[in-house]
Amino acid sequence: MVIGWLTAAWCVAFAVVNIVLEGTDHLADGGYAEYAAAFTVMNWLVVGLKLLGAGTALLSVSRRPPPMSANLLGVAVWGAFATIAVYFLGSMVQAVGMVSGLTGSVSEIDVTDLTYLIFFLPAAIGWGVLANSYARRHCLDWYAAAFGLLGAPVVLGFLLVAMPAMLAAFGLMPSS
Repeated sequence: MVIGWLTAAWCVAFAVVNIVLEGTDHLADGGYAEYAAAFTVMNWLVVGLKLLGAGTALLSVSRRPPPMSANLLGVAVWGAFATIAVYFLGSMVQAVGMVSGLTGSVSEIDVTDLTYLIFFLPAAIGWGVLANSYARRHCLDWYAAAFGLLGAPVVLGFLLVAMPAMLAAFGLMPSS
């Protein structure tokens, strides 16, 4: 139960970061000023997803029956785990590539980047514990985990590829 509350707190804390960024207009200045409208849309989209994640974490440890089928909540918990884990692993691969000189340069990595990366590790572990625990407690079929795990590339593709393309198409960010 503690892992569920900690994971939900992680989600809320991470949502607060986006809210602070929006409230301070931090992203409206400097080299990315022309992306300010797109950042606003993405910030509020991910705030919603993070709060949805917090709710999912809490539902997964609740003693009350979920307001949906156990399998559907299982898909959501496995999907959250997979999305965070894939994002973390992808970021690790990128960092290793930069450190090894395969792509970019180690000079492009600073303490803020490393802190951001390490911030995802406990979340990935927490979601993994929640997913396994929930699946065992509710005797979920294998397909709940499979659909959840397959959802990660869809969510990340939507956030990292489709949304920027749509924002560019609507003129909210440069298309280059």
